[in-house]
Amino acid sequence: MSETKELVPAKYDVNAKWDACLDLTVRRFVYSSLAGAFSGLLFFRSPVTRWASVAFGAGIGIGSAYTDCSRIFDGYPTKLAPPKLDDATAPQDG
Repeated sequence: MSETKELVPAKYDVNAKWDACLDLTVRRFVYSSLAGAFSGLLFFRSPVTRWASVAFGAGIGIGSAYTDCSRIFDGYPTKLAPPKLDDATAPQDG
């Protein structure tokens, strides 16, 4: 009873990518919300500003998770090469 299990390359394993993204999103959302709550308790007196700091922390967590998940699914973006300077554009002494 040997079953041949077809292995999917990591590049095409969408289930593993979704699992990693969900895990990353939940962790970053919770940790940054807790950091926002702690900093709100530490620095602000008004409940409105405390909740605003929690929302700001949650937004940072979701945004960073979105950025990393887009890299997981699409791969790293190509880096832009710096513009090449020609000799004609360089200042000439003389």
